[in-house]
Amino acid sequence: EMFEIEYKGGNAVVITTKKSKIVVDPKLSELGLKDVPIKDAVEIATDQRFAVPAEEGRLAIDGPGEYEVGDFSIRGIPARRHTDTENDVKKSTMYRIEVGGVRIALLGNIHFKLDDDQLEQLGVVDIVIIPVGGGGYTLDVTNAATLVRAMDCKVVIPVHYADKGVKYEVPQEDLDVFIKEFGGTHETTSKYKVKAPSSVPLAPTIIEITRS
Repeated sequence: EMFEIEYKGGNAVVITTKKSKIVVDPKLSELGLKDVPIKDAVEIATDQRFAVPAEEGRLAIDGPGEYEVGDFSIRGIPARRHTDTENDVKKSTMYRIEVGGVRIALLGNIHFKLDDDQLEQLGVVDIVIIPVGGGGYTLDVTNAATLVRAMDCKVVIPVHYADKGVKYEVPQEDLDVFIKEFGGTHETTSKYKVKAPSSVPLAPTIIEITRS
């Protein structure tokens, strides 16, 4: 099989192939959970606040640029933080990750207004990983749903929503609110496994990955 995606809470996800591993936004100690271990992994941070110090010799990506690592081809694109104004420096980074012919967009706590250049750099994607909790801290359900529709991608993996085990800085919406707003099919799994590009569903599908 090509790769699998696990969800750890907050914006933290782990993407694993046979040979390589990416850990996204591992600093969960900010949310009352344990930080995700980054041993032997490529660490990606959508915002420097969510990074843990990388050990020597390991790749830590926390900003724009093009990176080729193991099975992954990664592009970081500057983005505006959800809470910042248009005049602020773009402190967030969105990522486009290609693995085995499947393209994943990783959005982080971004402002919902993406310009043509940002959308072009993200390009056509199959899977989007997007925070949906709102509360003035991340995209809210309406903006998240609008953005996903604009990107026209088939698989939506929502993150950063209400969870009794996670201490968010501000109250987050329940995942059900996003599911209702977005519509489409909804599946729940402990790990999302993609065996081939052809195994990505053709109709818009929300994949809820239970936090592990």
